[in-house]
Amino acid sequence: MAEQTRRISPARNILGSLAMPGDKSISHRYALLAGFAEGTSHFTNFSRGADPASSLKCISALGGSVGQNADGTVSVTGTSGRFTESTSALDCGNSGSTMRMLAGLVAGQPFPTTLAGDASLTARPMERIRKPLEQMGATIMLTDGRPPLVVHGGPLRAIEYATPVPSAQVKSAILFAGLQAEGTTLVEESIRTRDHSEIALQAFGAQLHRQGNIVSVRGGQPLHGIEARVPGDLSSAAFFLCAASLFPESSLVFDGVGMNPTRATLLDVLAALGARTRILDLNEAHGELSGTIQLAAPPKGLGGATISGILAAQLIDELPVLAAIAPYTNQGIQIRDARELRVKESDRIALVAKNLRAMGAQVTEYDDGLDVPGGQKLHGAEIDSGGDHRIAMAFSIAALRATGDTLVQGAEHAAISFPEFFEFLDLVCER
Repeated sequence: MAEQTRRISPARNILGSLAMPGDKSISHRYALLAGFAEGTSHFTNFSRGADPASSLKCISALGGSVGQNADGTVSVTGTSGRFTESTSALDCGNSGSTMRMLAGLVAGQPFPTTLAGDASLTARPMERIRKPLEQMGATIMLTDGRPPLVVHGGPLRAIEYATPVPSAQVKSAILFAGLQAEGTTLVEESIRTRDHSEIALQAFGAQLHRQGNIVSVRGGQPLHGIEARVPGDLSSAAFFLCAASLFPESSLVFDGVGMNPTRATLLDVLAALGARTRILDLNEAHGELSGTIQLAAPPKGLGGATISGILAAQLIDELPVLAAIAPYTNQGIQIRDARELRVKESDRIALVAKNLRAMGAQVTEYDDGLDVPGGQKLHGAEIDSGGDHRIAMAFSIAALRATGDTLVQGAEHAAISFPEFFEFLDLVCER
């Protein structure tokens, strides 16, 4: 991926209507489960991001048949639960989602599988999935707790497992392995994380049971191909929702955006900050909600917020952009209980603090979060994305209210999750 620097000029307003690309989290799960299922699945509005493409590539290497069309439709013919051993390491690219969740699927296969990735992914911790998968009967080999990850699969037994740190990816890996285990596998979370995997498993024909923060799946259930439209990605819409909230006369409409309750918390936070949000319609398909969202900024600017506990867990992907716009709020934003940001594609807490300071902001960094006072004026600067797509996009939004132009280094990394980002930004910015 060639290094790109993107110049972002200040905007006068944010106006327009956008149809968001397919949800990255759902696209991952549909790709992996379709590859494991019997029959052929067809998906429209599948994410064009590099991360879901890694999931499709890995499924193809394991014997699935993948077709991708110019109009964005994707077809996957599955393996009926019997993958073919790959002759080389599976390349997960930059995608921790691919690596962690696919580890659960290959844990029940009677051969070893090596999962590798780029430099960023190789630096991320994978110990969290090793413990439960080894309790189930697989053998997991890591290097100092990090990839490449070698999974020696085989017959699995069901377990009851309480996740030490809330993680939808770890939960998914256990459930995907549990689908192949003898008995019923149970996962308990202290805070309920995204439930896209549970919803997707049910869409493909599996029966699950949920009671509070405990979800269980019985082993030996077959999956069957589906036809589905992937809802628009709310985490991608988050950048534009935050941008619109900064300009008093803004108005943005988003069509067909995913409204899963474990993801839509951002709308509640923006409303609490003072943004005027309206849900114009709501639809359900294959267990996932989607709708049309309209957002306008408050005339007197955003207020302030403290984000911690369950809120921090549910907003983990949106926290960088919320922190990036925090200086423009009236009362600032405080973030706690978000230590997970330290082990994403980058140390997002450190990079947010570094880049806010480069733009002239005051910020206090903590081990698990940030304090960003409100009422600040920022100036253009050179932004270090750290090779992280969400940092590159978050500070492109912060640049819209800054004085002078901002140079975003590593802007090409936005394509990891949102290749259309800069095109959409040009569409809605009035300058």
